[in-house]
Amino acid sequence: MNQDNRLLGADFLRATACMGVLLHHLAFRMDMNSVPDAIQPVLRFLVYGSFGVSVFFVLSGFLLARPFWLALDAGKPMPSMRTYALRRLARIVPGFWLALIVSLCLDLMLGGKVLDGERIIRFVAGLLLVSDWHWVTLFPVDNNGPLWSIGFEVTAYLLLPLGMAALFAAKARDWPARLLWIGVIAVVLLVHWMAVQWAPIDEVERGWNHGLVGGAKAWMPRFNPIGFFAIFAFGGLAAGVQVLVQRHKGIAMDVIGGLAVLATAVILAVNIGGLSEGFGWLGIPYAFPIMPIAVGVALIALPSSVYLGRWLDIAPLRFIAKISFGIYVWHFLIMWLIEKLVPGAFDTSGDTGWATWLQTSGIVIAVTFVVATLSFYLLEQPAVRWARKLEQPGRRDEAPAGIKTAS
Repeated sequence: MNQDNRLLGADFLRATACMGVLLHHLAFRMDMNSVPDAIQPVLRFLVYGSFGVSVFFVLSGFLLARPFWLALDAGKPMPSMRTYALRRLARIVPGFWLALIVSLCLDLMLGGKVLDGERIIRFVAGLLLVSDWHWVTLFPVDNNGPLWSIGFEVTAYLLLPLGMAALFAAKARDWPARLLWIGVIAVVLLVHWMAVQWAPIDEVERGWNHGLVGGAKAWMPRFNPIGFFAIFAFGGLAAGVQVLVQRHKGIAMDVIGGLAVLATAVILAVNIGGLSEGFGWLGIPYAFPIMPIAVGVALIALPSSVYLGRWLDIAPLRFIAKISFGIYVWHFLIMWLIEKLVPGAFDTSGDTGWATWLQTSGIVIAVTFVVATLSFYLLEQPAVRWARKLEQPGRRDEAPAGIKTAS
């Protein structure tokens, strides 16, 4: 952690995860047959930017669990659940709801969709943050696919205090408490395994050729809230270890952190040629548990590094981290909108396909950054400030360390 109360390296990981997801969706729009041979390996690598979702979950678990570990080790009560809930709702709901509502309205106006019963159910489930519990509702709207992960994130927010409550009830501290948290992860993995084994999904219209609902059937039950909480919980474990070792600063932490960051890139490269979901152990996506472990080790080491954490957290990446939520919830809708308004914008076949893709991708990124910046300063940041005023006087619990990384 530096003098600005930032956990070094967290901004870098958030920014790269965010840009990874954006570039993943752009790379999928490119006809590889039109890509110059020298560039093809880069585009194929970018397709696996989808693994950025795993980075987001580990990072969120790390940042949100850290105040619990600090209180637990100090023998203090659990942080205020009222404050915790206010901060989470203020950080997620306003920006998400706006993106969700705008997406539905544009789909009805420009996408030719009809507001039938299924579409209403999907939208309401998204609005209530429970879309992650069934394949019909997993994608709340048709034209903004990435919104699927918000429900999983909110479920993880709810499960984290429950797991931590067990540790506080046991009055465990230091390394014994971390071992108990590994036990929590083991229970979570068992529940995930049971869901995969005993919650089968029929094969009727199952698959991405049947649209987003069919794609959701293909993802589930391997994509389920409990499995994603396992990814989140690895971040929580990393936070517990980081709290214990944070005083041990030195070049060794630079080396460990650097190797962990490098490992995340290697994991992506190894998965090239496979599914972009990267199903790992027990069917949990995004190279579980190797990817969460690599990200967790980076989060443990980089805050105690001498040089690397500062070198990675350069100003442009810190800004991207700040507006990352807006980038995530708006970029896909902007891609869809450009396709509707500019026919052929993503026609990447033929001799001019590569140039067309570069031009359109540049426009998407530029517009996304503008919209995300406006979202942060006009909606997200004011909502967070308003929520802080509602916190109980005298219970100003420590903000999640790294709050300046737009957690």
